[in-house]
Amino acid sequence: GIMKMIYAIVHTDDSDFVTETLNQNKFSVTKLATTGGFLRKGNTTLMIVTSDDKVDKVIEIIKKECAKREQVAVEQPYSDNGLSGGGFAGIPVVPFTVEVGGATIIVVNVEQFLKV
Repeated sequence: GIMKMIYAIVHTDDSDFVTETLNQNKFSVTKLATTGGFLRKGNTTLMIVTSDDKVDKVIEIIKKECAKREQVAVEQPYSDNGLSGGGFAGIPVVPFTVEVGGATIIVVNVEQFLKV
C-alpha cells in the first residue's frame, strides 16, 4: 500500500510522551532536535513512516499527547529599589499565561521506503 511520512513538530516537553505512546502502538519514530518557538523553548520534530490507513491513528495519538496546556510566565519589570520581583515603582508584577503544547503535523507521500 501507499506509505506516508508524518512530520510532527512538538514541544520538547511533550516529545517523550508522544514517542513512548507511538512506540507502544508499534509505530517507530525518528526524533530530530529542532529550534524555534515561543519563549525560546525547544521543539522536537518527530518523523514517522506508516501505511496510509494508519495515518489517522498516529495523528490521534499526537493530538492526545500534545493537548494544549497553559504555562504561567511572570514578567519581571525593572525594579528601581534593587529588589527583584517588587515590580516597577511599586506596581505589582502581573503574571500572564502562555499557551504551550500543541503540534504542527505535516503528512507527505513517500515515493520509496527502503531499509538497506
